Amino acid sequence: MRLPTFQSVGTHALPAELTKPTDLLDFKSPQIQQLILERGWQALPVFERIGAIYDFVRNEIKFGYNESDNLPASSVLIDGIGQCNTKGTLLMALLRANGIPCRLHGFTINKSLQKGAITGWAYVLAPKSIIHSWVEILFEGRWVNLEGFILDESYLIALQQKYPTAQEFCGFGAAVADLRDPPVRWKGTDTYIQKEGINADFGIFNSPDDFYRKHGTNLSGFKKWVFEIVVRAQMNRNVERIRFSEVDR
Repeated sequence: MRLPTFQSVGTHALPAELTKPTDLLDFKSPQIQQLILERGWQALPVFERIGAIYDFVRNEIKFGYNESDNLPASSVLIDGIGQCNTKGTLLMALLRANGIPCRLHGFTINKSLQKGAITGWAYVLAPKSIIHSWVEILFEGRWVNLEGFILDESYLIALQQKYPTAQEFCGFGAAVADLRDPPVRWKGTDTYIQKEGINADFGIFNSPDDFYRKHGTNLSGFKKWVFEIVVRAQMNRNVERIRFSEVDR
């Protein structure tokens, strides 16, 4: 068995794989390199660098459903939308490209978290437990959990306006203890938006590639085809209706 190589980060040693590109974390792709050049993230101090990348993925990659969980980061960037797994892949790629070590923590969540975004027969046919993940970064000598990037600000505000008195809330892509003030902004500490819906913990993985090789994706075969052709479009229409409901109020 080949032992992992390590590099020093502060007083810590960690696998070198936590800063490298992979097939899914393809941060050497032209699209991602151009984005990094345009944004100038590498010139920022570490705290601001993480925050700028986090805010980009949270708000400029809108909440929505891609054709598959295991898309490379460059494809998610081109799509301009994503959910927990796909936005997480893009976030990891951008962090690693800018010198921030990161890893994936895998879970499943109960499908009730998606009710409202998934409706009708599509919700009935959806698996009870859905593959989920968040990103962990090494910051100031400790691992910080990042999950609050999944819902963009406009979508979250629309939910808050739709349910102005809600505290504990599960549905429409959120599962939080207090919908009025969820911990979603980068402040150097953990951020969450779906944590309260988790029902199984798969542990830590060096990359999304490793995670999907072991646990697969949410759909395969005929169900995957139906999702890509029919269900995904319906879900994205539902998300857009929710997001722009704030304009209609």
